[in-house]
Amino acid sequence: MNKPNVLLLMTDQQRWDTLSCCGNEAIETPYLDSLAAEGTLFTNAYSCSPSCIPARASLLTGMDPWNTGLIYSTGGGKAKGMGGGFEHTLPGELAKAGYHTYGVGKMHFEPQRALNGFHHTVLDESGRVGNPGFVSDYRRWFDERKTGDYGYIDHGITWNSWMARPYHAPEFLHPTNWTVNESIRFLQQRDPEKPFFLKTSFARPHSPYDAVPYYFEMYMRKTLPKPYIGDWAGVHDVRAVHPEAWRGRRSDEEIHRARAGYYGNISHIDHQIGRLFYEMRNMGVYDNTLIIFTSDHGDMLGDHHMWRKTYGYEGSAHIPMIVRLPSSMGRSGVQESGKVVGLQDIMPTILEAVGAAVPQAVDGRSMLPLMRGEQADWRAYLHGEHGICYSEEQEMHFLTDGRWKYIWLARLGTEQLFDLAADPGECGDLAGRPEYAAELRIWRERLVRTLTPRAAGLTEGGRLVCQAGKPRIVPPKFAERMERWSGNRATN
Repeated sequence: MNKPNVLLLMTDQQRWDTLSCCGNEAIETPYLDSLAAEGTLFTNAYSCSPSCIPARASLLTGMDPWNTGLIYSTGGGKAKGMGGGFEHTLPGELAKAGYHTYGVGKMHFEPQRALNGFHHTVLDESGRVGNPGFVSDYRRWFDERKTGDYGYIDHGITWNSWMARPYHAPEFLHPTNWTVNESIRFLQQRDPEKPFFLKTSFARPHSPYDAVPYYFEMYMRKTLPKPYIGDWAGVHDVRAVHPEAWRGRRSDEEIHRARAGYYGNISHIDHQIGRLFYEMRNMGVYDNTLIIFTSDHGDMLGDHHMWRKTYGYEGSAHIPMIVRLPSSMGRSGVQESGKVVGLQDIMPTILEAVGAAVPQAVDGRSMLPLMRGEQADWRAYLHGEHGICYSEEQEMHFLTDGRWKYIWLARLGTEQLFDLAADPGECGDLAGRPEYAAELRIWRERLVRTLTPRAAGLTEGGRLVCQAGKPRIVPPKFAERMERWSGNRATN
């Protein structure tokens, strides 16, 4: 039997509740809804470290953030970039298994031209210039084809802003179109004697919220979900003065405009994914392709007066996850799974599906047994974390089983507990309520058991240790990997 092809579709900063198949009645995502109907929708998928670099490192390697050594995003300390030095990566293992591997769009590697196991990449790195003289492939393409005297960011909205407006250039120049164009080009020019692994990685709906006019106007006219505001969120109820503020309130009109641009970018991506599927069917490769759709993390979009990501809250950490099996494996027996899964589960899922060995370094687990309806001995809960980024206040660890959510704000030494089944917007913090003391203790003890083996000063004597005033923690695996990477580069 021929090995199945693999298509990994990834958006940037898309929260879990922005698909119609996830219950959002305002958004239109027909192609992704159709994909979910052909496969399994995982309703409790989470980003193990909800910002770009650490989340993508876990997806790339199948490892938990502590073992990738990346618990910070750019600017978050010594562990600054994804870099190289990983012994096993998803594209690298697939290349060993005979696959032609190709990455399109946002990779967020450092150096930016690092391959990390891909045979080739074409890049849209948004505004990042991490290496002297770097120009992304999308930026060069845009400048060669633009129809006037303007740049790719001339609408004036920056990469982490809560501001929004329609895209200023013709639709064909939008990065979403370019990403699908390049994906189709690869499929047309790939090695026909090998199965392919294609990662199609969109730079949106990450800000700027600059949907092209058709999609922007569609959602400006609609009634969109309002932000969740928790009874605990008063600390964030300050005016968001800076255009890239990580927290703070804006007017209802501004929030609606931000959500219209964000939703519009998602519908645009959905329609372009439909175009990619159309071309795959014409080429005769759609049926025999394992397709996974996910995102690296979410976007708070004003929930609890917060913006962007890095938080353990649902808007930031809860992500979409759809897995559709190739025809050679038959349809999955489970159309919707509530088991808690994470980005680190994607690598072992793909490797098992194609018959390749899963490296021992992988922490994630294959989701295929869940899709087959087998009574797998699945994890009881998932742990996520993020180090200091925008503010020391937000360094956090979270645990969730999809029903309950426990958050420890490590540098404040405070806890939060949410009943997600009754309160999916996390509006009521139960941590201080006596009737939930036993539940809170269960989750606290689970986190202590998770963190104690690190011997990193996070626990002592069976209790959590507040990190206020303490140096930033750099996981030992980061230093080991950087030493290995530096040695490899010196010998090349």
